[in-house]
Amino acid sequence: MTENPATAQPQPPQREQQQSPPGETTAMSPPPDHGEESYKGSGKLAGKAALITGADSGIGRAVAIAFAREGADILISYLEEHHDARETAKWVEKAGKRAVVIAGDVSQEEHCQALVKRTITEFGKIDLLVNNAAIQRTHQSIEEISSEEWDRTFRTNIYSMFYLCKETIPRMQPGSAIINTASINSKSPSPNLLAYATTKGAIANFTAGLAQMVAKQGIRVNCVAPGPIWTPLIPSTMPDEAVRTFGENTPLGRAGQPAELAAAYVLLASAEASYMTGAMIPVTGGRPML
Repeated sequence: MTENPATAQPQPPQREQQQSPPGETTAMSPPPDHGEESYKGSGKLAGKAALITGADSGIGRAVAIAFAREGADILISYLEEHHDARETAKWVEKAGKRAVVIAGDVSQEEHCQALVKRTITEFGKIDLLVNNAAIQRTHQSIEEISSEEWDRTFRTNIYSMFYLCKETIPRMQPGSAIINTASINSKSPSPNLLAYATTKGAIANFTAGLAQMVAKQGIRVNCVAPGPIWTPLIPSTMPDEAVRTFGENTPLGRAGQPAELAAAYVLLASAEASYMTGAMIPVTGGRPML
């Protein structure tokens, strides 16, 4: 029997659970669902090699699990959340695929270059790049945002994509794919997430432009635009009341789970999306992207 999507996953209110950034999965209640017990693969990415940033937790972990169950080896890029990254690697290996775990700051060009080179050293190629790493902070006024925070948000969320794509594209073969994580904030920006929302608008534009630039090389570039998704970013960057009611403002009345985005990334990575490039797939719980 098909489940009601409004009640298929936990509903607000969530309990108060403030964390320090970047947050940890094990401290979250309810625990996020990354598809550990639910995602079933069918060989859509057999033999592929993928580099996924921000793959230690949240959407990145869900994508890593799904890609591995579809047949891909995974390089797991993350900042410093070592326990979460090892947990992701465990699920990739349980799927019978190789997991390489590398910590470091994707806001730095040299680290991005090293990630791509390591992917090729380990797997002999790079077929899939998922630019998913991001930071955000909540503020009530522009005066609260320091120049340093503005710069770091851009360097992490959008500069990293430029660095990684620039290093990866010359090494990709026709049929390869790049998938960027945008946001509902790309088109419906939250004023309290000004820096983050601005970078997400840039990601949507970057995706559309780059897709046209590399189409002649047979490389597809798309993005997924999540709505409110229950990840460690939420309790570590939002005030208590926003965490408690997180997801309540969607037509489905709840936050999405990371597992609920995995199929969109798999589609865009697979040959089934051979005529999709420059596209954005909204996964927003029914909130329109205006």
